[in-house]
This record gives sequence, C-alpha cells and structure tokens, in this order.
Amino acid sequence: MYSSLATPSTARQLHDRIYAGEIIRFTDLQPMTTLVDFTRTFLEDALHPWPPQQIHRHLSHSEQTVLFAKCQNDFAGSTEIQRRWQDIVESLGIAADTLACDRLHLRFQPHREPDQFTPRARTTATIAFHRDTWGSNIYAQTNWWAPIYPITAGRTFALYPGLWRRPLLNSSADFDMRAILQRSHCHGRNAVDADEAIPHLLEAIDPREGIAVDIAPGSLIAFSGAHAHAGVGNSTGLTRISFETRSVLIADLIAGLGAPNVDGHAPWKTVGLFRRMSDGRRLNEVLDCGFIEPYPGASGASTFLKNRT
Repeated sequence: MYSSLATPSTARQLHDRIYAGEIIRFTDLQPMTTLVDFTRTFLEDALHPWPPQQIHRHLSHSEQTVLFAKCQNDFAGSTEIQRRWQDIVESLGIAADTLACDRLHLRFQPHREPDQFTPRARTTATIAFHRDTWGSNIYAQTNWWAPIYPITAGRTFALYPGLWRRPLLNSSADFDMRAILQRSHCHGRNAVDADEAIPHLLEAIDPREGIAVDIAPGSLIAFSGAHAHAGVGNSTGLTRISFETRSVLIADLIAGLGAPNVDGHAPWKTVGLFRRMSDGRRLNEVLDCGFIEPYPGASGASTFLKNRT
C-alpha cells in the first residue's frame, strides 16, 4: 500500500504523488522520533498518575472526554509541538512559508468491548468511513498520520486505496460545515458528536477492502484527503494515541491543483481552518477570501480567489 520517497525531497515531488493517490511512508525520521518522545513526556505528565495507554481503565467515559479535550487543546496550542512539527516538514524539503496546516491533533481511541455502547464524543469515538474532502472540498489537502505509542492492526485506522477513483454514494450534499463550525465555536468541540462532524457513506462496501495502517512510532504517512479511510474498532486492551494533521501547499490551492473529485458534493469550502506554518496567519487572510465560502457548483459560483486566478 505504501510508497517511499527519499528525503529531503521537494514539495512538488511529494504533492504530485499525493494528488495521484499514493500513500507515502517515511521511516527513520529523526525529527518525527523527537516529536514522539516529546509527546509521550507531555502525555505522561498530563495523565499522571495513570499510564496513557491504560487510561480507559481508570476514568469513566465522561471523565475521559473532558481530560482528552484538555490534552488536545494544550497539545495543539503548544509552541514547542508546533516547532517540532515544522522541523519534520522542513526535513522533507517543504518550506514553512509555502505550507498551511490545520490544527495539530492528538487522537485518543480507548479500548472498548465489542458490545459496549458509549456516546459518540469526538474526543473518544472510532471515526466512521469517510473522505475528508466530502466535508472540506479542499482537494489539495494532504493528511499526515503517525502513532505515538505502538499500534497493531486492531488498534489503528484503515485506508481504502482501491476506492480512490470509485464514486461512492454519500451524504456530502447535505453536510453543512458552516453550522458545524458555529456550534463547535459556541459550545466546544464535543457539542458536535463524531457522527455529526463528518459526511457519511450511503452504500455498502466490503470492509475487507480496508487495509489497516500498521507502522512503528517514529514513522509517518502522508496521503490525500480524498482517500477513503475509517477507524478500526479497538478491543485490544490499550488506548490508541496517535498524531494527525492536514496541510495544503498554498500555491497549489491558488492554482486549483489537487486530487480528483470523484464524489464530493458539499456546499462549502473551508480554507480558514488552515494557518500558514511560517507565521500562523489564517489562510483566508493570506488569500483575502472568506473563512468558509460556497463551493463552486454547489450553491452558485464562489468568489474564492477571484482576484488571484
């Protein structure tokens, strides 16, 4: 499933391959190992006295939801974490002033018994099958993912590379990202549950088409936001903790480059979720457009980048 890319490479080489559907794995990245080590220390301090991978044994679901949300906010806001992520990006040959990134996110997926019901909070839920582009309409988006502690095929997420060019029935046409963002802003991240936060598949697919991602801590994968993917139910006895973020190469967004849109129909494009890495400025401010704007072909022509194309 994976391709490799010698490092340092160039932003052009990497992104052309991402837009073509390749899933690129980076191994033995010293800056990534440094980020993993730093994050483990961060978690062990934040979750003390409990071991991070066993946290589900000690806290109720509601307690986990609150504590994980705090960890996620502190992690995303850490200038040290941001600096270490920039070190990784630059080690791959990408200049910080050419890239815009979404929030740096810690994903917690606690162990659950197969028949156990818990509320679908965004801080703890196993994420359902989707393409990121069903919600964002950002086809120049690259997803980055890495484990913080060791994972297995039963404690990870799965990619569906065989569906790269296959249109799938989905609910993106009715997905109102603007309303989701408004609720999250007013009432907090968990005001929108994990199922409300993404569009959904509306047809049956063979789950055997999914390929579990099983890479070692210190490794990193990059893939297009147009790739179908889903969380794997975790009944392994340990909480899965992983790192993820999304990015766009700014020049490619302006030029209209990116992965093919085979089945996305969402009405909004959410450029404002990204910030330029070099200075933290929101991408909509850099490009002089709205934080969120109508997507062309959805509900009328957009004025997005009208002065830059």
